[in-house]
Amino acid sequence: MNHLFSPLKLKDVELKNRLVVSPMCQYSSTDGFANDWHLVHLGSRAVGGAGLIISEATAVSPEGRITPFDLGIWKDEHIPFLKRITDFIHQQGSVAGIQLAHAGRKATKSQPWTGNKHLSPEEGGWENFVAPSPIPFEENTPAPIELDLEGIQKVIADFKAATSRAVAAGFKVAEIHAAHGYLLHEFLSPLSNKRTDQYGGTFENRIRLLFEIVAAVKEVWPENLPLFVRISASDWVPEEESWTIQDSVVLGKELKAAGVDLIDCSSGGNSTKQQISVGPGYQTPFAQAVRLESNILTGAVGLINSASQADHIIRTGQADVVIIAREFLRNPYFPLHAAAEVHKEIKWPVQYERAKLR
Repeated sequence: MNHLFSPLKLKDVELKNRLVVSPMCQYSSTDGFANDWHLVHLGSRAVGGAGLIISEATAVSPEGRITPFDLGIWKDEHIPFLKRITDFIHQQGSVAGIQLAHAGRKATKSQPWTGNKHLSPEEGGWENFVAPSPIPFEENTPAPIELDLEGIQKVIADFKAATSRAVAAGFKVAEIHAAHGYLLHEFLSPLSNKRTDQYGGTFENRIRLLFEIVAAVKEVWPENLPLFVRISASDWVPEEESWTIQDSVVLGKELKAAGVDLIDCSSGGNSTKQQISVGPGYQTPFAQAVRLESNILTGAVGLINSASQADHIIRTGQADVVIIAREFLRNPYFPLHAAAEVHKEIKWPVQYERAKLR
């Protein structure tokens, strides 16, 4: 039986445990560049014993940022500092992953602690933010530009080029961000995709862009390294035609056939009308359903706050990894404490051995 501290082999990559640091936006970059904050933020979680550490949503283009302060990988100059971070993570025995992202209609915002408001060009934002359809996410904000076919090809090329840079920067896991109301989720969901061409309307058309990006990414991502996709398994908007867990199960089967190794099962983020019943592990049933019905590895996310809870998810086969955000913000060394709580012996950094929990 697997447990929280059993290793997981993903192609040629082995995670030493099932604890994954979720991509958590820091909104602390200038022109997309990583800096000392990112090194310490991600590096401390490696010292803390996480099996896999996924960088925050990393924009594949400048217009694909959520805020002007997002991490980016749209130019070669971004590579050296990212490589410094991945080298440090790997020196600690953890695995470095990257989430490749495009914000779509949720781009050009201010940082959350400054109001999360739409930014005009005069305020440091940009006008060329795009979406499948010209529907704003929020009322009283400008409509995004509807992507034409040339624009769609640019998005695909941007993801492919970003993937090549991720390889050069030393990442060993890549995750395509298709959740939380950002561009690829916007194409998946009928709430935000009202197109009438080959990228809209039917389920097969709405998933087309994601699969074209998966194919483009796989052209340059090494075959021996794992590829994840993060999805919002439900829009949580039951009264309208929306994206549902049933859609996610079908998507999961097709992503597996396309060569994706794991689906990171989050939810929501694509509608201000969403109605979410939030509680500990509230999204875990999505990971379980996709895992069992799509026959693909999954990650569970969402208010997983204790070692016993995380261990239970793995032991009972609800997911293959637990992907944790807030608890890692509170405690970068959560795995070291979690191992003691579930009575598992793990290796501590030699510099910290004298403080090891028994």
